[in-house]
Amino acid sequence: MNTVISSPEEIRRRGHVVAVPYPGRGHINPMLNLCNLLSSKNPHLLITVVVTEEWHGFLSTAGSIFSGNIQLASIPNVIPSELVRGSDFPAFYTAVMTEMETPVDELLDRISNPPITALISDTELRWAIRIGNRRKIPVATLCTVPAGVFSVFHRFAAIQDFKLRDSVLDEEEMGYRPSNHEISPSEIADLKAIFRGDDRRIMGLTLECISWVPKAQYLLVNSVQDLEPESFDALKSELKLPIYPIGPAIPFYQLNHNNTNTSESAHAYFNWLESQPEGSVLYVSLGSFLSISSKQIDELAEGLLVSSVRFLWVVRGDQTERARERCGEKGMVVPWCDQMKVLNHCSVGGFLTHCGWNSMLEAIYCGVAMLTFPLIFDQVPNSRRIVEKWKVGWRLKRDVAETEEDELVNREEICDTVTRFMDGEESEVKEMRKRGKELREVCRGAIAEGGSSDKNLDEFIKEISGAS
Repeated sequence: MNTVISSPEEIRRRGHVVAVPYPGRGHINPMLNLCNLLSSKNPHLLITVVVTEEWHGFLSTAGSIFSGNIQLASIPNVIPSELVRGSDFPAFYTAVMTEMETPVDELLDRISNPPITALISDTELRWAIRIGNRRKIPVATLCTVPAGVFSVFHRFAAIQDFKLRDSVLDEEEMGYRPSNHEISPSEIADLKAIFRGDDRRIMGLTLECISWVPKAQYLLVNSVQDLEPESFDALKSELKLPIYPIGPAIPFYQLNHNNTNTSESAHAYFNWLESQPEGSVLYVSLGSFLSISSKQIDELAEGLLVSSVRFLWVVRGDQTERARERCGEKGMVVPWCDQMKVLNHCSVGGFLTHCGWNSMLEAIYCGVAMLTFPLIFDQVPNSRRIVEKWKVGWRLKRDVAETEEDELVNREEICDTVTRFMDGEESEVKEMRKRGKELREVCRGAIAEGGSSDKNLDEFIKEISGAS
């Protein structure tokens, strides 16, 4: 991206946008990518990204690529560390909802020169909309889940009777129509999967955030109109504010940029990919938030090993060595990789994924078929979209057990499915890969000049800059 440093006079004239992401990697990354896209289109627009001091350190040490008119500002670490948020997520989520509003509000006073002309906040930060409305600053709320998932959340949040809301999940009351919009049986099944166990403790907060979205002035969705046409039609009938599909907000613009991570391991995995046959490598990554159990690590390792499929597996934290010890010469285990560059590499023929929305968008952009291993939240309906709607993947089947912790995908299932999934001569696999290439063109076409997302970004910039 070209870097153009504007004069203070130009910035004052063209605008100052403050971006406030939810403090988690799956939310911060799309917000930063959106900011870079806005910057590339309007280099005179000053963009300030507000994060915690901890995240300021993460982004600074990671060598994140920012345009010259993007700056970071930080608030104190008033929430639990990113490093432990998965250990008690309900407590972390509650802290985000209750502890960040005041320091962010106070920070806005200190960074209001030049004056703030627009606020972009995550949909899961209800208080950011409240701050913007109180200060009479236009607020655009960024949705980082698929439009279809957000639409279901919005219709479910419309149920004001909490007992009835619980009964929809617990008693499977089909056909209930809040605000005259039906929640289908499959959508109720998705809601039950999303808000299960401890996740039910945060359901009320999540739905309250969703209920605040209509009080914003714009809704930005990290998705593509032609990937979810029915969902966007539903949203536009449900909400009265302008809705802009602006995705994929992923780092596609960095594919030709030299990797900032120059460690030996970074060179090693990329050199290894270069030496593999085209379409032969299964890329395995189950996200950065939750770790799978040691038992599941062992089952996955054994299944991959027996399959004889080549694989590149990202395993974080203290589980990296455990996985390494169990893998043979066909595979490579690393603690980190540049996911976009890996997915875009010609040797990669499949992606075993937890179905996080950002990872899905990156896979679609690169035209890679997916083997799904959903863990939590929207990953369950995301998996269903991959397998049933888009038909660009298969789902691994778990063993039935008395507790969620014991529900493993066993090594036999992994071995058999991976072997078939990576067989490029099988007719079903050929069709799946063909469909993946078709979705790739839809995704890339949206962000190309004149594409739907490209036009939506232009329109949004005009709105927040007051251009005619």
